[in-house]
Amino acid sequence: MNSFYKTIENNKIECLLCRHYCKLKEGQVGVCGVNKNENNRLVNLVYGKVSTINIDPIEKKPLYHFLPATTSLSIGTVGCNFECPFCQNWKISQINYIKGLYNVTPQQLVEIALERGCKSISYTYNEPTIFYPFAKDVALLAKEYGLKNVFVSNGFETPEVIDDMVGVIDAFNIDIKGFKSEYYKKYLKGELDGVLDTLKRLKKKGFWVECTTLIVPEENDSDQELRDIAEFIAKELDVNTPWHISAFHPDYKVTDKEATPLETLKRAYMIGKEAGLNFIYMGNTLNTNTTLCPNCGKSLIKRVGFDVIEDRLKDGKCPKCNSKIAGVWR
Repeated sequence: MNSFYKTIENNKIECLLCRHYCKLKEGQVGVCGVNKNENNRLVNLVYGKVSTINIDPIEKKPLYHFLPATTSLSIGTVGCNFECPFCQNWKISQINYIKGLYNVTPQQLVEIALERGCKSISYTYNEPTIFYPFAKDVALLAKEYGLKNVFVSNGFETPEVIDDMVGVIDAFNIDIKGFKSEYYKKYLKGELDGVLDTLKRLKKKGFWVECTTLIVPEENDSDQELRDIAEFIAKELDVNTPWHISAFHPDYKVTDKEATPLETLKRAYMIGKEAGLNFIYMGNTLNTNTTLCPNCGKSLIKRVGFDVIEDRLKDGKCPKCNSKIAGVWR
């Protein structure tokens, strides 16, 4: 797929980048604020324009089973197809001001990644699906130089885009922000079923997938909802899919709640274990996160914050019992 849109009735086009499937008349911009109908074709207004460029540990994405202890050139633009009231990157995701962004080419980004010793490029900070035309061109060039590509996403990609990503994107961290359809629709302006379908499609097509749930007090922190999320991951993806449970802190429009207590994360951890998940990690906390062998319990990768302080894996296997550990290790 090259155009990411199709012409429909009444001189409109339909955007195929995300599951909103915005139907745009001439001059109209989609929900994301950065894809526009110009002369009956879809124009990505942030193509070649970025708001943020950083060198991050891959663990910050967070990805814990994908090239650990390496760095990733991380880029974002502006705009989003969700309206999460607790967004921690709202200063770029909830705006669509193009003026003032940095102009960059795919070649320049790949050169920066190589010069800084990065092993991957991550499309992150705001929703990368809405700038996939640019991300794809960067990713294809990056692959020519042996770099991997990572999407940190809310999971609202269309089936058409997921099909197109095969051979382009290598790994995903997908948010599961809750497990209630009305919560997604009313508060996030998204759709739960679409996110769950994306996850199943990504897994089926062989992408490396990790999931993140930002636990917001009194919103998605009940035992039942956390159990529903954990059981979905275990049954519909697999028990070796890492689940990152992250602490909320007050931000953007949600400043009247307290930060997520550590006890809540520990409760979610136990619920995940009861569901059969092998790899559960606590985020936005000072806790140590250690990858243990599911077979013999040996400590394999020990992390403090975003730093890997111990890595005992041998060719992706446990050195004690030789069990293969799920992940992308090279």
